[in-house]
Amino acid sequence: MRPRLASLLTAAVLALLPGTARADATYPDPQPLTGEQIIHDPTVIRLESGGYVAYSTGGIIGARTSEDRTHWDDAGNAFTTPPSWWYEYNDTGDPWAPDLSYRAGRYWLYYAVSSWGTNHSAIGVATSPTGLPGTWTDHGKVFGSERTDSWNAIDPAVIRADGRLWMSFGSYWTGIRIVELDPRTGKAVEGATVHHLATRPDAPYAVEGPYIVEHGGRYYLFASYDTCCAGADSTYRIRVGRSTSVTGPYVDSTGEPLLEGGGDLLLAGHGRYVGTGGESIFKDRGRDVLAYHYYDAEDGGTPKLGLNTLTWTKNGWPDLLRGRGRP
Repeated sequence: MRPRLASLLTAAVLALLPGTARADATYPDPQPLTGEQIIHDPTVIRLESGGYVAYSTGGIIGARTSEDRTHWDDAGNAFTTPPSWWYEYNDTGDPWAPDLSYRAGRYWLYYAVSSWGTNHSAIGVATSPTGLPGTWTDHGKVFGSERTDSWNAIDPAVIRADGRLWMSFGSYWTGIRIVELDPRTGKAVEGATVHHLATRPDAPYAVEGPYIVEHGGRYYLFASYDTCCAGADSTYRIRVGRSTSVTGPYVDSTGEPLLEGGGDLLLAGHGRYVGTGGESIFKDRGRDVLAYHYYDAEDGGTPKLGLNTLTWTKNGWPDLLRGRGRP
């Protein structure tokens, strides 16, 4: 067999293997955007009133708004001043990795406060009648972690499952966890079990930023693997597994448990779009949309907003290959 043909066939086979890094050409570019695109760890929602809002790490939870999901404007910050309790967890009062949702007639904004390299961390929650910046009322700490814990209370993401409310969270401290919330307060149920969902075999574990969605009677756990926050040197990539229960166990399409390092590779860096991760998923006119950040290798590694339609294969796995751009 000629070397060129052999190389092409090998690439094609690798592209079909679950959990295998595919050739750059098989990863879709994000939807073309205009306006203010700089963002990190985005959470996006289509507002009940129309239009879109995105919140992110940076500032006092940085805000972006859009009328059409294509052109984005800087909308300042969710809060005008940091709540005083944040300073217990860092000196600057900077929050990380927000999660935005809507239920019970209100918007709910979860976020983390911590310092780099420690699991002395906490997740907080605020509510708003409109979801827009400047309208949030903070309700304090939801859940926390200390240096004696084996998890890190950052990167929250909330899901309703079987009539109950849950929050996944986690970072390098042995990976991803989930805990039940009280739907009335939005805070962790007292004495609730902390379930372990995903990790890597060896320290530093390098899996974080979970997001769980339900599709076809199964729960899908998306997470960011490898290195964040290093600009064009970042190696973030998004992997996914699924379960029949929101508390796991989660496995990839080969049956490998996510607690043993499994996870199908959904999106990785390609071309100028480096370190794809910090993901969340939102509904837009009945379709699922994946929001994430990437570091623009053609713009000094600046973090920017990536949006792609998330489709589903016949056997129930998420796919971006048929979801290029917007619907």
